[in-house]
Order: sequence, then structure tokens, then C-alpha cells
Amino acid sequence: MKNLGLLPKIILAIALGILIGSFAPESVIKIFSTFNGLFGNFLGFIIPLIIIGFIAPGIGTMGRGAGKLLGISTGLAYASTILAGLLALFVANSFYPVLLKNQTLNRFGNPEEALLKPYFSIEMTPIMDVMAALMIAFIIGLGLAAIKGEFLQHAMEDFRSIIEKVIAKVIIPLLPIHIFGIFSNMTQGGQVGAIISVFAKVFVMIIGLHMIFLLIQYSFAGALAKKNPVKMLKEMLPAYFTALGTQSSASTIPVTIKHAKKLGASEKVTDFSIPLLANIHLSGSTITLVSCSVAVLMLQGQSATLAEVLPFILMLGVTMIAAPGVPGGAVMAALGLLESMLGFDATMVALMIALYMAQDSFGTACNVAGDGAIAVMTDKLSKKEQQANHTAA
Repeated sequence: MKNLGLLPKIILAIALGILIGSFAPESVIKIFSTFNGLFGNFLGFIIPLIIIGFIAPGIGTMGRGAGKLLGISTGLAYASTILAGLLALFVANSFYPVLLKNQTLNRFGNPEEALLKPYFSIEMTPIMDVMAALMIAFIIGLGLAAIKGEFLQHAMEDFRSIIEKVIAKVIIPLLPIHIFGIFSNMTQGGQVGAIISVFAKVFVMIIGLHMIFLLIQYSFAGALAKKNPVKMLKEMLPAYFTALGTQSSASTIPVTIKHAKKLGASEKVTDFSIPLLANIHLSGSTITLVSCSVAVLMLQGQSATLAEVLPFILMLGVTMIAAPGVPGGAVMAALGLLESMLGFDATMVALMIALYMAQDSFGTACNVAGDGAIAVMTDKLSKKEQQANHTAA
């Protein structure tokens, strides 16, 4: 089991959960329900710490970049992430009513009532709510960028390393057990059929959206660079497949830099922008998060209008800054927003994690492949600005 990647473990956990949930007695299922309750409470406790640990040092570091180059890279990355989220929302609202027709948990009654209750629970009250954590993170991050405070910046980076360790060594290893418990409980409650059907349909749609959005990104980059966008995208395939295997944008940086330079981006821009984009450009992850969250909302019989989801998408672009280079980092960073802005409860969060983690590597691969397009656009736009300034002078 130790040698298995996270995706096979998630798939195995779902399969075993369905199998055991179909015949195991309630007393056995309640053991895992108890674990799920404890694990869910721990997630709720650590979410504010994740927000502060990721966002504050990320903003502080970004503020020390190379002036206009930083502004162009960051602006393009944020615009790409928001556009990706809006595309996912539009497609989900267009196709989910047909794809997910008659597949809601409401036909089983209240999902919380259908699940078995744990033997006991331990309250783990967060030290602050999500909005307070966001405000503190922004204040510290912007303050660090303004005063260039080395001591506190290093302290916040150490704090981020601690949170990354907790995610990598505690949360991620326990996720398969958590997902196993959720699916065994849902099977026992008669809900799992709808969930599995949704998984398959959402998975296929997300992969399709990733491909479409990469073509959109490279169409813009190709127009600026006067190159064939399909050939440019083919050049980035080694980075795509490397990210698919590692599930980490950070681990793929050397490969991404090598092939981004072959697209025609200058060495200076590529060496600066690719490591930055590996942390702040999450278009693929945003497509996945928005698609999965809308699916979970519709499973619960709820709507997902533009007015309701747009603020969530806008905040995602900021909240996922410097999400850790571990599998599932983006969804961990987004948990607070799911709860505070979309009203997700513990069951919905568990479904969201399972949906997201099942294709996390594809989202990461889309992020990485898109970094090449953003690097080319940054290079061309920065040169145009320099030429405009030179002409004006």
C-alpha cells in the first residue's frame, strides 16, 4: 500500500467502501463513522491555519518580485484562473441538469439523517472563523510586501512548512480511510449509486474542459507570438505528462522551464515566471473545484447561479496562492471557502474531496501546461510595454 500513489488509494478506498458497506453490520460502519467525525472536526480546526499559512507568505513573497514583470505574470495568471472558473460554471450549469437528472441525494431524504452517527465525537473548535483567517492572512501578507520584513517573512514561511507537513504526513495519508468511511456509510444508507454515476460523468466533463481551456490559452499565446497554438501545446506535452505523474507543479518546474523556452519565451522571463506560476496559476485546479462543487450542490438539490458562485471563483484565485506542492493542496486551501461561501457541510466536504482527489493529477497537469502559455504572453506583453515606453521617451 505504501508504494501506491494517492489516486490508486482513493479508487481502492471507494471500491472497498462500497463493497464492505453493502454487507457489513451497522456496528462496523459506525467505527468508520466515528473516525470520519474526528477527521472532519480536525479538518475544520486546521482550515484557518491552512489559510494563514498559505496566503500570508505567498503574498509577501510575490510583493518582492521584479516590478512590472511580476504585475503582468500575476495579472495574467489571475485572469486565466477566473476565466477557467467561469467556463466551468457555464458548462456545468448547461450540462449538469441533463447529465445529473434524477441523481440527487434528496430522493433518499436528508443525507445527514441517512448516514450512521458516530459512537462519540470530540469537538475541535477552530481558533478563528474562515473570514477572520482570510483577513489576517491578507493583512500580514500585504504588510510583509510593504515593509519587506525579513524576520516575519521567514517565520511565516516556517509556519507554512509546518502546515505543509501536517497535510503531507497526516491529512493526505488519512484521506483514503476518510473516503472509505464515507462510501461505506453511504452504501449502507443506499446513496452510493447516485454518487458513482455522478463521479463518472463529472470526471469525463472535467478532462474535456481542461483540453478546451488549454486550447484557449494557447490560442491567445499563439496570436501574440504569431505561432501555431497546436504546435505550441504539443511542445508542452512532456511537462503535462510529468505533472500527471508527480501530481506537483513544483516538482515539474525544471521540465516546464525547458519547454517554455522552446516556445519562444525569453530566458529571463521564463526563469522568473515559471516558478511563480507554479504557485499562483491554477486554472486546471479551478476548473476541477468549480465543476465538482457545482456537482455536489446539485446532488443536494441546490442551485449554483452566477451570483452565488462568482464570489467563490474570485476568492479561489487568491486563496490558492502558494498552495503546497503536495497532492490535494488546492482543495485543502479551498475548504474554507466551500464552507463559508457555498455552505458545504461535513458530508458535502467529504464528497468534494473524493471527487477532486480522483482527478487531482489531471488538474495539476493542466495548470503546468498552461504555465507555458502564460510565460509566452508575459514575455510578449512585457516587450510591447518596453517598446511603448521607449517610443514615448
